[in-house]
Amino acid sequence: MGKVEFTGNYEDLSTDRGYQFKFYCEKCGNGYMSTFKSSKMGLAATAAEVAGGLFGGLFGKVSDTAYQIQRAVGGPAHDAALKEATEEIRPIFKQCTRCGRWVCGPVCFNEKAGLCEWCAPDLDEEIASAQAEAAKAQAFEKAQQVDWMKNRDLGQVTGATCKACGAKTGGAKFCPECGTPTLQKKHCTSCGAAMEGSPRFCPECGQKTA
Repeated sequence: MGKVEFTGNYEDLSTDRGYQFKFYCEKCGNGYMSTFKSSKMGLAATAAEVAGGLFGGLFGKVSDTAYQIQRAVGGPAHDAALKEATEEIRPIFKQCTRCGRWVCGPVCFNEKAGLCEWCAPDLDEEIASAQAEAAKAQAFEKAQQVDWMKNRDLGQVTGATCKACGAKTGGAKFCPECGTPTLQKKHCTSCGAAMEGSPRFCPECGQKTA
């Protein structure tokens, strides 16, 4: 077999039925699978398996032996299949002349610069990403300046979900779906007694509440 380029990052998916290979981009890791190609030995093995089912399994053993030999030796049929798969998938990939990596053209190659996006990132994409990150940081900063708790009574404990129907309450005193009260009674940290409302002291033991 002649020289075959572009085989540094692939997976051999060949079986006793035939040949297939999956080539991976060396930047994003996306895989591109070649077309499955049946092998003559695989077809013979299939025929042997069928015969084995009819005649007590003797030919099935022949099939297993043929497959083992094929996997152990590889041979020109496997090499030819790999070359054919390489030629099929090769147009999708481009090799960066700076770092030597094979990357997928549609996603990871910068056509303007003639290099992969590791060596020459797409500036439009970088600007868009930077703008999104800046907007995210600004949104977080502005959110910190708003008092989101001014209308919430922290003295009352409410459940995140309604005990009756399971709907989200959103901090409301009553379930917006079924109307069940969502307020949970506070308990004294000293004696464990349940307390109605928001008393400053426990009505059972006099312990000051938080």
